[in-house]
Amino acid sequence: MVKIEVLKNGPLYITGDIEIVDAQENPIPLRTPGKAVLCRCGRSKDKPFCDGSHKQTGWSDEG
Repeated sequence: MVKIEVLKNGPLYITGDIEIVDAQENPIPLRTPGKAVLCRCGRSKDKPFCDGSHKQTGWSDEG
């Protein structure tokens, strides 16, 4: 089972049997097997992973 949790004003927290691939279908290695924290703000310097940039820029997922 895969679980995707949308963290308020933060990233997507994904757990389970997951694989992330780029636009050419190349696998992107996970730092921790079965867990990924993906950027939603678009400001991460480590895309697709969250690097905490949303905190420094004050990004909000509200309206």
